[in-house]
Amino acid sequence: MSNFRVIFPNDDGGVSVIVPAVECGLTIEEIAAKDVPVGKPYKIVDVADIPSDRTFRGAWSWAS
Repeated sequence: MSNFRVIFPNDDGGVSVIVPAVECGLTIEEIAAKDVPVGKPYKIVDVADIPSDRTFRGAWSWAS
């Protein structure tokens, strides 16, 4: 599971990224159901799809 992240659009127009704890005992789907705000769309993506350079993180956008 450590190779996946949950992303969803936040209220500020950016993208929020959920990084699961390695030993949490939940599946990535259970984490998304628990932690993504109700009514928000989300995606489960490979960690390689998340830019490692956070310099322009505020400019990341959501494409459904």
